[in-house]
Amino acid sequence: MNFWSKLKKPIMVLAPMADVTDPAFRRVITKYGKPDVLWTEFVSADGLFLGGYDSLIKDLAFSEEERPVIAQFFTSKPEIMEKAARLAIELGFDGIDINMGCPDKSIEKQGAGAKLMTTPKLAQEIILSAKKGATYLHRGTLCSLPVGVKTRVGWNKNELETWLPALLETNPAVITIHARTRKELSLVPAKWEYIKQAVEIRDNFIDSTGKKSQTLIFGNGDVKDLDDAKNKATETGCDGVMLGRAIFGNPWLFKQGRPLCGVTRGALVTTENKLKVLVEHTKLFEELLPHKSFAIMKKHYKAYVTGWDGAKELRMELMEAKDATEVEQIVNNYLKK
Repeated sequence: MNFWSKLKKPIMVLAPMADVTDPAFRRVITKYGKPDVLWTEFVSADGLFLGGYDSLIKDLAFSEEERPVIAQFFTSKPEIMEKAARLAIELGFDGIDINMGCPDKSIEKQGAGAKLMTTPKLAQEIILSAKKGATYLHRGTLCSLPVGVKTRVGWNKNELETWLPALLETNPAVITIHARTRKELSLVPAKWEYIKQAVEIRDNFIDSTGKKSQTLIFGNGDVKDLDDAKNKATETGCDGVMLGRAIFGNPWLFKQGRPLCGVTRGALVTTENKLKVLVEHTKLFEELLPHKSFAIMKKHYKAYVTGWDGAKELRMELMEAKDATEVEQIVNNYLKK
């Protein structure tokens, strides 16, 4: 059931981003430039089982074309994490990921996200609970969904020497490391030498049973494009790279340098094509996420509509739109000009 072993390295994946990698955006990315693996936005496991199920379950919707797709959860409660893992099986996900790196204060107040770096024993319990919940019987054979972790190099400083072995002891399938501390947020350049250090720690790690770690190490932070990702993988020796902000306004990101229908990616990223995808994206958002504020969609307009004469004026007009119909009218009128 562990699909990770079947993927060619370096593995290129899209980062889970709140109010970004929602079902609508993942559909767009899958169509125009699918990465090796997709993540959902992070979803509150507490919310799913303590009162917010009807709303949050919509954030876990996915299409078959997105596979392999991973559900990401956050919680500080091992028993809730176990339930979330069971739910992931029921929903048909290919894997589970636990957020242990988000610096959002409201999440940290719950003891979740990046706060778990200050409580490694609890972090271990949560991973083991996820693995327990992710185990199931399939045609008489005991199987399990792979469980991963997304984290940072430390709280106030680089703590990989102690933090990473604590995670490796639980034998997760993947550990994705954002190459900054929690204190640094995204205010300083990512330090990819930390990813190289993480790979070295993994390579030298021997667990309590005397076995070498098989956990994949992914790097994350300030990756510009696919070429940059491949270079970083070569320089650090990591098994994969997670790209995040580079995807904004560029659904062709993961097709960089590869032929597409007889043309190169560069020929596809035209103003007209970007605007057509913007409209398509907006319609999907309205169709799949009626429970979310339309204002969330507008953060994408800043990325889609930039870099050419007249972009600012069009962008300002789009920001006033109230629904997908208005957005389509505005774009069509602009293209006619």
